Amino acid sequence: MKTSDFDYYLPERLIAQTPVTPRDSSRLLVYDRKNDKVYHEHFCDITKYLKSGDLLVRNNTRVLPARLFGYTENGGKVEILLLKRFNLTDWEVLVKPGRKAKPGTVLTVNEELSLEVLSVVEEAGSRMVRFVFNGVFEDIISRIGEMPLPPYITEKLKDKERYQTVYAKVDGSAAAPTAGLHFTDDLLGRIREMGVDIADVLLHVGLGTFRPVKTDDITSHHMHSEYYEISEEAAEKINRAKKEGRRVIATGTTCVRTLESAADENGFVRPVKANTEIFIYPPYKFKCVDALITNFHLPKSTLIMLVSAFSSREKTLELYNLAVKEQYRFFSFGDAMFIY
Repeated sequence: MKTSDFDYYLPERLIAQTPVTPRDSSRLLVYDRKNDKVYHEHFCDITKYLKSGDLLVRNNTRVLPARLFGYTENGGKVEILLLKRFNLTDWEVLVKPGRKAKPGTVLTVNEELSLEVLSVVEEAGSRMVRFVFNGVFEDIISRIGEMPLPPYITEKLKDKERYQTVYAKVDGSAAAPTAGLHFTDDLLGRIREMGVDIADVLLHVGLGTFRPVKTDDITSHHMHSEYYEISEEAAEKINRAKKEGRRVIATGTTCVRTLESAADENGFVRPVKANTEIFIYPPYKFKCVDALITNFHLPKSTLIMLVSAFSSREKTLELYNLAVKEQYRFFSFGDAMFIY
């Protein structure tokens, strides 16, 4: 299957630049796979399509304000993007421009924070670096860092928390699990009152999410690695739902990748802390996930490939073209789909 098979036309004006208020007032395109029916709703109406006994799985990762700006010893300005932490001081980062970040280079962010470039990660074009800091690293980053918004968002975010889910808990992501951005505390309360159970898993979203597939044949694409966790409590909830024939609803592609990485052939999962490079594209037999909440994704991306595996490539492109026609908003701050 070719990467070009997952292309579609999107007018630039439909790329959402800012989040809507309140969060759950975004639009929701609902697709009933069994009956091949489409419904146009708002996200707050998702309760019409949920039922008592459903298990809603969320990713409780929290986005680091991972974009920093620093200077070389000669005064040249650089942008530093935190990607992956290895220990107290060592990270994988992206540096722009890369020519200013050769091994041995020292970059100064401010009087509290500097870093030395250790090596180049050739395949990714990133750098291994070692930070030197005065104080608590996380506190420094929270004060001086900016949210690493995707390149297609050109407007500055006024409130950092709008690029976090309301249930974000564990620092570590370079990008938000955007399907979860639509939930409010009030909506989650109403969902619980319906008898819907909720389980939290963790997957730290890497920037590989936004990297385009550059190979013509999708099977030649190497998927980025991301760290994930499923606790004993979450595994027990998921396995009980599967055993009792209740729906497991994934909030976003990150939850899908987490659940499908950990699931056996019967859809049961184990408590786990690991890295996953799972790449889901058609045809794929889902083992654990029964329904999917997701945003509208970039053309020719691994994310639209995953959604295409959940319904079909043809149906997914048909739904995307319908969303364009109906003026839905696309990408991170855009509208949502519920496929069941």
